[in-house]
Amino acid sequence: MRDHPREPRHTGAGSHPAVWTGRATNRTQWVLAAAGAACLALGIQLAVSSTWTSGIAPLLMSVIGCMAAGLLMLFGTLAFVNVAVRVDGDALEVRCGHMGLPRRRILLTHVVGAEFAPRVTPRQWGGWGYRWRPEQGTAVVVRRGEGLVLRLGDGRTFTVTVDDAEAGVRFIRERLHLPATGTPAGA
Repeated sequence: MRDHPREPRHTGAGSHPAVWTGRATNRTQWVLAAAGAACLALGIQLAVSSTWTSGIAPLLMSVIGCMAAGLLMLFGTLAFVNVAVRVDGDALEVRCGHMGLPRRRILLTHVVGAEFAPRVTPRQWGGWGYRWRPEQGTAVVVRRGEGLVLRLGDGRTFTVTVDDAEAGVRFIRERLHLPATGTPAGA
């Protein structure tokens, strides 16, 4: 049996799929996570085998600084190594990282439009991760590439980078009975 992850999964007997799933991964984030682990290890090494003669305060600041920087880098990058998007009949749900946090759920009743964005870059949003920019809206950016853009009823937008975003946009438009035409976002 072959699994086709780019095709929507069919869970009902009808001709329309009941759920669409998509994923995106950024392996470069593992390098940043390794740097965070190295900072954490340095902090532990300083705490265990330090022979500083200049006093406890500089040692304590170095240990706490290295461990805090290491933990922030490690967990901050691991949270955005991958993203999983699931669209069913009720909502779009985005889960980041291996633990699924942070998580965002948008009811389809709040969506007024869905567009395909052929090129979303971290530079457009100010980096990787969960981003907000007043002129653009909110985004989950884990890598450069295609993404889907939701226009919400309150005028805001939500963008997520995901593989096979065009299929996700088609699925959402079918669910909302929206026209299938339109210009790609960001084009």
